[in-house]
Amino acid sequence: KTDFINFINDQEWKSIEPVSSWFGPSSLLMSSMSALFQLSMWIRHCHGYLTENVGIPVWGSYAIFALATLFSGLMLGLVSEADWLW
Repeated sequence: KTDFINFINDQEWKSIEPVSSWFGPSSLLMSSMSALFQLSMWIRHCHGYLTENVGIPVWGSYAIFALATLFSGLMLGLVSEADWLW
């Protein structure tokens, strides 16, 4: 606590370089990282629901997510290919 108070009182904060705009909390990079983290938490929640409430074995939950990943990649690929053809 005293180190922080001294840091403020002695104005040592003026000698610290500010955070780059790339790493600022409102930057595109950090917003994307936040969205990925929220997605991972949602996937974790779904995995818990499937294994604990529905009774699917862990390997079954992994298989569902693997198939969902493959299917979503296939759909994105088809959409981007169809967009290219038009």
